[in-house]
Parts: sequence; C-alpha cells; structure tokens
Amino acid sequence: MLPATFKLCAGISYRHMRNMTGLRKNAMVAIHHELNMLAGPNPSSWISHVRRRSSLLSSRIEEEQGYNEAEVSYVKQGEEALQKSISILGDQDGWTTEIIAANGDKVLSKVLPDVGKVFKLEVLLDQRSDNLYVELVGNMEQMGDWNPNVKEVKILQKIGQETMVTHEVSGPTPGNVVGPRDFVSVRCAKRRGSTCFLAGMSTQHPTMPEQRGVVRAENGPTCIVMRPSADDPNKTKFTWLLSIDLKGWIPKTIINKVLSQTQVDFANHLRQRMADNSVSMEMAAAC
Repeated sequence: MLPATFKLCAGISYRHMRNMTGLRKNAMVAIHHELNMLAGPNPSSWISHVRRRSSLLSSRIEEEQGYNEAEVSYVKQGEEALQKSISILGDQDGWTTEIIAANGDKVLSKVLPDVGKVFKLEVLLDQRSDNLYVELVGNMEQMGDWNPNVKEVKILQKIGQETMVTHEVSGPTPGNVVGPRDFVSVRCAKRRGSTCFLAGMSTQHPTMPEQRGVVRAENGPTCIVMRPSADDPNKTKFTWLLSIDLKGWIPKTIINKVLSQTQVDFANHLRQRMADNSVSMEMAAAC
C-alpha cells in the first residue's frame, strides 16, 4: 500500500493535477494513514520506509501547503535529522557503556564515521508519553526554568505543526569547564501512533547571527524518542540521541564526561519537573 500512496503523492506534482483539491487531500490523508499504521512498539518497519520515502513526502506535502523555499528547506532539514537519528538508533551494534546510574539510567556511546561520537540516554520515566511531549515540545521555551544546563530556549520561527527553528543558550558547567555555547537548530516534532519524536540539527537563521562572547556550537543529528512502556502504558521508555560539536580547544576526555553527565542530569531534572507539575495540578484541583 505504501508505494501506491507515494505514487498518488507524486501524481499531484504535475501541474495539471494540482488544482484537483480532492486528489491533494486524499494523498495527504493516505500518507499520514500509512505512517500511523507503521508506528508502533517496534519501529523497524517505520524506520525503513521513512528513510527511503521521506524526502519525497516532505517535498510534495510542503509544496502543497504553500511554504516558501526557505521554509521547505527547514522542513527537509528536520526530516533529515529524524531520518539520520532513527537510522543510528536502529543499529544496536557497537555501543559502549559510559554511565549506569543507581536508578538504572544508562548512557551509551558510539563513534560513527560520518558523524563522530554520539551518546544515547536510555531511561524509564514514570510519566505518560503524552505528558512528556507537551512539556518538551509545547513548553519548550520554559526549559531554562527547570534545566540548569540550559539558560534559554527561544523559538525563532515555526513552520506548520511539526517544524520550528530555535535558539538555545547553554547554562554554566561546574567549574566553568566549558564556556558559554549557543545553538541555532531546526527541530522536527512528530507523533506517530503512541510514539513521539523530537529530532534536530544545526542550521542558520537570519535573525540569529553568531553572538559576541559566545561560541556557536553545532549539534545533530539529535533525537528524543518517547514510547509507552510495554509493561505499563503509564510509563515511558525515553531515549535521547545526542551528537554535539562544542567547538573550541576542549580535550575529548572532558567533552565525553560533560556530555554523558549532561544526559543523566537531564533525566533527573525532567523527573523533578514532571513531579512538580503533578503537585501543582493536584493543588489547583483541591482549590
């Protein structure tokens, strides 16, 4: 069914068919139906199809939604970050353990020829995936309120419901081992079935040139994947792929330690944030 769906999508690229509103609508509905069917506890089928077809998907749908060239470029960058991240996460071989916390949180790493060293956080959170998605995507600009490793997150531009360009400024590290860093990133947020994705990579934006006194670092591909636990749907299997070039003259041993610890800290800060949210909701309900 999926190849036929993409033939339908490709058909609407011909000029004489673009005015056929029903056909455009059917193509978009069919594509989203197929992606939703492919998402599930085991992402392997979703991975393989998206990796082969996503460039065609984005170019056709975004064109129909009337995005300009720059906006389409951001959407494709976000899709590319998602494709690359899923490909990396789908390969279970070659990972080395960096940290195993007492609560079971785990950070693994791998060196990839075309990317460099990447880190993967694997944790189980006592929160529903929907709630985590709202916090990390819907409340993204509030991250600096609860994560001391982030000073500020600002959304520079939104393109549709799934793509945005952001500017992030890092918080201070202990002993100021790593100085101020900032990032301009394109982010792709998707929900497919019960699985949530937040992928990203570095980009450029005309409203945010490099800042004096701050090193412009690069990231990507990065991706957070949130999937309900098979044992308890009220818990979430949370995976965070992290790939960052901090720039500057920092020894790799220090970078590796900082990045892996940053991931462990993030999980703990996120747990505390969600716990605080629950308390606030309970107090509001009691009033």
